[in-house]
Amino acid sequence: MPAPTPPGIAKRMVRRFYKLPSLNALGAFEAAARHSSLSFAAAELNVTPSAVSKHVTFLEQELGVPLFVRGHRTMRLTPEGEQLYRSLSESFAGMAAAFEAIKTSRTARTVTVGCTTAFAQLWLMPRLGEFWRAHQDIVIDQVVSDRSQDLRRSEVDLRIRYGDGKWPEETAIKLFDDVVVAVASPDFARKHKIKEPAELTSQPLLEVISQERGWTEWEEWFDAIGVAARRLKTRRINNYIIAWQAAQDGQGVALGWMSLVAPLLEARKLVTLTKAAFVPPEATYVSWSAHRPLSAEATTLRDWLMAEAAKIQSKSGEHA
Repeated sequence: MPAPTPPGIAKRMVRRFYKLPSLNALGAFEAAARHSSLSFAAAELNVTPSAVSKHVTFLEQELGVPLFVRGHRTMRLTPEGEQLYRSLSESFAGMAAAFEAIKTSRTARTVTVGCTTAFAQLWLMPRLGEFWRAHQDIVIDQVVSDRSQDLRRSEVDLRIRYGDGKWPEETAIKLFDDVVVAVASPDFARKHKIKEPAELTSQPLLEVISQERGWTEWEEWFDAIGVAARRLKTRRINNYIIAWQAAQDGQGVALGWMSLVAPLLEARKLVTLTKAAFVPPEATYVSWSAHRPLSAEATTLRDWLMAEAAKIQSKSGEHA
């Protein structure tokens, strides 16, 4: 028969050493804060939005302050919520890094890079063979998604991103600027014989809908080149690889980022329809967690990406 538990021991056993609430609640709050959405957090955690909401409410009751300001289909962090989120984000990133370092310490030297479908297909993959030949001891895992929230810092070492380079909790270095032009198939160009940018406003336009901030759409492009555009005939597509394929098939005109469509232009799968071009304020960056130092392998890949980008910029300058 086991000896009776001495008085006071049971209470001490259930007390948490770090005086923290439920880790499930903290994880639910961190995901909700990162996504600014209960639904996205629930999908990530494989629970219901109601469960995430209950965890957040529990923390708010525990702290005695609101962590979110909730509006109609919107939610944003309060100052207290922002303080808690930053602390949790840094802590979780550090734990993930330690876990991954231990997990992979006896395996191949691996670097994980995240990017969009178009960047992977048209820019990265055609160049990776050169990297592999030079660094055969480094294994590169790719996470491809057109939603930046899918490329979580805890799961990727490097992220290739389009934007202004100012992302919370990330260090970013610009790879290259870009130029946006109107492109279509050679057959489309022959049939329509467009000479002036204003003539594009009456054509079928393939509109790429992106969740990324700063993504140029047709109205912005026309405004930038000084063309009044009203009642455009747009077909909305949420994937730019599909949009460019539709353009190659003669279904309409698409906007093309020169860094990505250059191979399609060189192969004459697409052509530019006018000389009009827009240089957006956004650019393509390589970024990584500001709270986790890059491994030697990730640093090697980052430096190689920057060198490849410099080659492109150099060629662009020669042909300018």
